[in-house]
Amino acid sequence: MKLTTREKASYGMGAIGKDLVYILVANFFMYYCTEVLKISGTFVGVLFMVARVFDALNDPFMGVVVEKTNTRFGKFRPWLLIGTILNAVVLVVMFSVPSHLEGFGLLAYISVAYIIWGVTYTVMDIPYWSMVPAITESGTDRENLSVIARSCAGLGAAVSVAFTLGAVKLLGGANELKGFKYLSIIVAIFFIAAIVICVVNVKERRVEKKKSVTVKEMFTSLIRNDQALVIVVSIIMFNASLYITQQLAVYFFKYDIGNAALFGVFGIVGGGTQIIAMMFLPALRKKFESKNILVGAIVVTLVGYAILFTLGTINCKNIILLCLAAMIVFFGFGLATVLTTIFLADTVDYGEWKDGQRNDSVIFSLQTFVVKLASAVSVLIAGVGIDLIGLNEDALQQSAQTIFGLRFIMCIIPMIGLVLSILYFVRKYKLDQTKLELITKELAERRAANDSE
Repeated sequence: MKLTTREKASYGMGAIGKDLVYILVANFFMYYCTEVLKISGTFVGVLFMVARVFDALNDPFMGVVVEKTNTRFGKFRPWLLIGTILNAVVLVVMFSVPSHLEGFGLLAYISVAYIIWGVTYTVMDIPYWSMVPAITESGTDRENLSVIARSCAGLGAAVSVAFTLGAVKLLGGANELKGFKYLSIIVAIFFIAAIVICVVNVKERRVEKKKSVTVKEMFTSLIRNDQALVIVVSIIMFNASLYITQQLAVYFFKYDIGNAALFGVFGIVGGGTQIIAMMFLPALRKKFESKNILVGAIVVTLVGYAILFTLGTINCKNIILLCLAAMIVFFGFGLATVLTTIFLADTVDYGEWKDGQRNDSVIFSLQTFVVKLASAVSVLIAGVGIDLIGLNEDALQQSAQTIFGLRFIMCIIPMIGLVLSILYFVRKYKLDQTKLELITKELAERRAANDSE
């Protein structure tokens, strides 16, 4: 049965809410710690790395928990709602640091709050993405839902990037500590409302009754899914590259461009372009193989990075040209983001076809697992990097060496990572359209045979 317009819109609303929260933390929590709380960039980088590695190690276990859940409301939606409520509460706590805290007390507060935030986000995120193959059949319906979800996620991310600093100033005036606190409360309320809409309106279609499997059996099956492992390794290299830029862009606009507010313009242009790219994907897939589209998307992103670095090198601070670079980077990023979700959903079918066991949640827990590992690497590089290049938040102007170091970390290191990711993917990924059509056909025949027994 096809998804209704109401279900698609509700699923997309959930993506807006959760990425609004995610980008608030991913793009601005380091800024909050270093610029508002005056915590060392190296400490923040190490904390983020440790927290995300710890959180990532929990992801497969959460996937197993979801896989084994069986309620009258389904296996995904209960955890989606529980995780959202917990994460929203922790979000507010994380951005509500008491003004009198300092020293060890401040570091302990930030550390505990951030680790708990990551764990609760996992409780929500895994069941959300695991629903894609569970509520759609492979093919057009799955592709459309993936495009909708990723486009809406891009919208949530763009809104967060575009308006966070402005909203902080509006809500707190010169007091950024207060501004971030009030903003986190508003975002948390919207987050809960968006996920409630998703949970109420999106129904789980394919709830299969199957014998309980052990954790060992699940991970054995997962390891044997060679194509899933190819996708997640590619994702970690791809995302680690882009996350470095996301972590440092606000510093770039504040210290190099000289106007942090322009980061919002950059974010709107980049986010809007990312959404447009996602909407172009179905048309592109009618003409080109998905694997070739991904290669092209990475090449486009590399061109955008090269332009951004060149503009910095020639000291060009023209916002129009900077936004042009953003458009090119995020166009490729938008295509690649949706494609990796579709590829991962296809590997669920591949795993069932190969081993006779369908582990939606465990497979999709790998996506969050590697994304968090990628994020851990990127925040460590960014945090240590801003200390190594001598970034001084109290200085009126940064040195030329510091600015060049910032551009190098933002652009050149990500370009190297993108090249490595696409070379690995092209060599290892084998699920072309012909293979997928064969898998879909054989799975349908197996299910029909089982239903007739």
